[in-house]
Amino acid sequence: MRVLVGGGTGFIGTALTQLLKARGHEVMLVSRKPGPDRITWDELDTSGLPHCDAAVNLAGENILNPIRRWNESFQKEVLNSRLETTQILARAINKAPQPPQAWVLVTGVGAKEGETKKNIAWSRGRTGDSGQTSAVPLAAYYQPSLTAEYDEDSPGGDFDFFSNLVTKWEAAARLPGESTRQVVVRSGVVLGREGGAIRHMLLPFRLGLGGPIGPGHQFFPWIHIRDLAGILAHAVEASHVQGVLNGVAPASATTNAEFAKAFGAALGRPAFIPLPSMVVQAVFGRERAIMLLEGQKVVPRRTLATGYQYSFPELGAALKEVVA
Repeated sequence: MRVLVGGGTGFIGTALTQLLKARGHEVMLVSRKPGPDRITWDELDTSGLPHCDAAVNLAGENILNPIRRWNESFQKEVLNSRLETTQILARAINKAPQPPQAWVLVTGVGAKEGETKKNIAWSRGRTGDSGQTSAVPLAAYYQPSLTAEYDEDSPGGDFDFFSNLVTKWEAAARLPGESTRQVVVRSGVVLGREGGAIRHMLLPFRLGLGGPIGPGHQFFPWIHIRDLAGILAHAVEASHVQGVLNGVAPASATTNAEFAKAFGAALGRPAFIPLPSMVVQAVFGRERAIMLLEGQKVVPRRTLATGYQYSFPELGAALKEVVA
């Protein structure tokens, strides 16, 4: 297959590209900069969709950029970066004489990828590489809760800015008709050796300075990078896969404190120094801080029902592989 990947130069996009190529597929990236096997967003918008069998979108602005104030201007950037790229791809697919077989969008169940922990490291005195995310953007669809369990059929998307963002984002991807399979993968925090959350957590945790965020009892939906790339490839390849899939590991009852403890154990270090809620709120503002201080218990019920086999269903094995 020939697969077009929007925003494919970051952490998750790189992993997906490597996996697709390993499976014998050809990959073309949509990027802001031209280059070999690439098309720019402007070219895509003006010239239309190049021939492809599937399209995936991973593009978006980093919501938890600590050097950007959470004001109306930045909120518009966050919204437009997701909606515009998704609309450009959806419009190009809809107008294509030969539309692709599959169209896959990645959104979020809650906090995800490296943005969260990268900027927590920054708030402890260590800056990340920049304010920009290197992979999938962050937003939350399911409402934070200490008791509710969410699967792909659970309601959400209408309780705050971020949930409404995901609702608009996913709506922007919808295509009329049934000529193209449409899949939305709502991802959790992505764990991987080459980037994402782990990359920016390693130093404080190796120094024994790691610990839970705020109270620590909030749920922490996570997924290993190999499994997120695997779910995306599965969505591209499997003709029976459509609709919403939760891109989280089956071990959905992990709390933030349990994650911190398991990560410290994988490194042979203690992990009991909490990052106080007031610090998180001071850095990110009260509205954005909710994304770190609250969480959701999310289960991948439909993902499992499609036949996807997880490589890392349990947290301990996933973290050991990442830090090995």
